[in-house]
Amino acid sequence: MKGRSFGALQLINKMIQSSDGKSFNELDIELAESLASQAAVALDNQRLINEMKHLFDSFTRVLATAIDKKSPQTGNHCRRVPDATLFLAEAVSRSNHPAVSDFTMSEADFYELRTAAWLHDCGKVVTPHHIMEKSRKLETVIDRAELISTRAEILLRDFRIRQLEDRLMGNVASDADFEVYKHNLEEHVAYIKHLNIGAEFVSDEDLERLNGLAEMTYTDIQGRPVRLIGDDELYNLSVRRGTLNPEERQIMNDHMVATIEMLEQLPFPKHLKRVPEYAGCHHERMDGKGYPRGLKREEMSIPARIMGIADVFEALTAKERPYKEPMKLSQALTIMSRMAQEGHLDPDLFEVFLQEKVYDRYAAIYLSPEQMDLPDDDLLNRYGINS
Repeated sequence: MKGRSFGALQLINKMIQSSDGKSFNELDIELAESLASQAAVALDNQRLINEMKHLFDSFTRVLATAIDKKSPQTGNHCRRVPDATLFLAEAVSRSNHPAVSDFTMSEADFYELRTAAWLHDCGKVVTPHHIMEKSRKLETVIDRAELISTRAEILLRDFRIRQLEDRLMGNVASDADFEVYKHNLEEHVAYIKHLNIGAEFVSDEDLERLNGLAEMTYTDIQGRPVRLIGDDELYNLSVRRGTLNPEERQIMNDHMVATIEMLEQLPFPKHLKRVPEYAGCHHERMDGKGYPRGLKREEMSIPARIMGIADVFEALTAKERPYKEPMKLSQALTIMSRMAQEGHLDPDLFEVFLQEKVYDRYAAIYLSPEQMDLPDDDLLNRYGINS
C-alpha cells in the first residue's frame, strides 16, 4: 500500500573474492532499492489480484443472496447446486468410465465450473415472484380455491332457499335431497382442491368433469349468472402437469435467456470464458429438446452436462419446494434414470453419478434422514453396480 511498508529486503553484507566482507557502495544501494521497489510492486499487484478474486467470488454469492431474499427455495437451490456440480465433476475427473476416461479437470477448471454453478440461475432475479413461488394452480395473491368453496356454499344456500320456497307453495321438499346435494358439492370442492395441488397428471376424464362443474351457476345480486369455476380458473385447473400454465411456464423458462444475456455481457477473463456456456446449458437436453437453444449432447461440453445432472438432482430432493414433497433418494434416482434413457440427461455421466455414489456424498450434507433410503436394487443392477 502507498506510504506503508509491508515487506523488507535485508542484505547482510557484500561478498567479494576475498573472505572479507565489504561495505555496499552507492551503486549497490541504488540497485537494492530498485529491486525492493520491483518486489513491492509485484506484492502489491498480487494482493490486488487476490482482493479482486475475493470481491468477484463474493459478488457471485451476493446474487444468490438476492434470489434468496426473493425466493428462499430458489436461493437455497443456488447454494446447493455448486456442491452437487463439483462433487460430480470430481467423480468424473477420476473415473475410469470409458466415455470419460480421458477427461480431467485442473484447479482452474474446477474454479471456472464452480463460478458457473453459482451463477447458473442468476436470471431468476427478473422472474416474477408469484410465478417462482406458485405452489397451487389457482394461486395468485390468494389461493382462488377458497373462492370456489365460497361459491359452492352459495349454491348450497340457494338450493336450500328453493326448497323452503317450495314448501311455502305447498310442495314437498325432501331433506334427503338437500343432504345428497350437499354431499355432491363437498365432493366437487374436494376434487377441485386436489387438482389444484398439481401433484398428479390431469387426464381427459378430469378435463371433462371440470368442464361439467364449470357449468354450475348461481345468480348474483345484479341478476347475472356466476359459474362455480370461472374461465381463468378452469384454464389453470386444466394444466396437465405441475402448477404453471403455458404462459407462466414460458416466463419461468425465460430465466435461462436472462441468465445467458446477463453473463454474456460480462467481460470474463480467459480462465472464466466458459462460464456463460456452463451456466446457460443446464436446461438443455441430450436429444435437443431442451431450452433455451435446443442444443444436443455433442454440442455441449462435459462440465455443462454435469451441471444439468446436478440441477435435476437438487431439484428433485429439495426440501423447500412449495409445490411438492422432498423425494427420497431411491425415487429421485429412479426418475433420473428414466430421464437418462429418454434423452434428457447424459447417460454416461449419470452412470458415473451412480458408480461413484455422488448422491451419498451430497445426501450426507443436505438431505434429511427420512430421505436417505437405499437406491433400488434393480436400478443398480441395470448399471452393473453392486448394492
